[in-house]
Amino acid sequence: MSSSARPRRSLQRWLKSTSNRTFVVWPLLLLGLHALLEGGWPLLNPWGAILLAWGYGQYRWVGAWRSARGGGGPGLSNPPERLVTEGPYAWTRNPMYLGHLIFFAGLALLLRSWPALAVLAAHALWFDQRVRADEAGLLALFGPGYRDYCDRVKRWIPGVL
Repeated sequence: MSSSARPRRSLQRWLKSTSNRTFVVWPLLLLGLHALLEGGWPLLNPWGAILLAWGYGQYRWVGAWRSARGGGGPGLSNPPERLVTEGPYAWTRNPMYLGHLIFFAGLALLLRSWPALAVLAAHALWFDQRVRADEAGLLALFGPGYRDYCDRVKRWIPGVL
């Protein structure tokens, strides 16, 4: 493999990471878009920063929490070894993905932006499809215990959805 192909492959692998796209690529793209549209640094709504911090913090905290209790790695390419149903997983089945969506909501609020709101909506649909595929894999892995868990805990919003 040539030395020029290695960095390109490394970048492609980095871009495949959902968290890299959520927490780095999309914010930079949307900030750049708004800087172009507004002719300079965009006017930011500081309230959006609260949701940005909450979403990213939730993603990081829950990821470490889940790995410590369930094993496995980030994402389902390295699935958990044990079913985790306590802590944040007692409230929602997808607290890490929910962290991504909270972050995107913060980005839309920070930028007061229709394009960022469209990115949030597109990702809400994308994460919902991804979750449904993940759930099929978890059901195959954990069987009736996972089905019982799904009956008790909502997919996204505690007690609602």
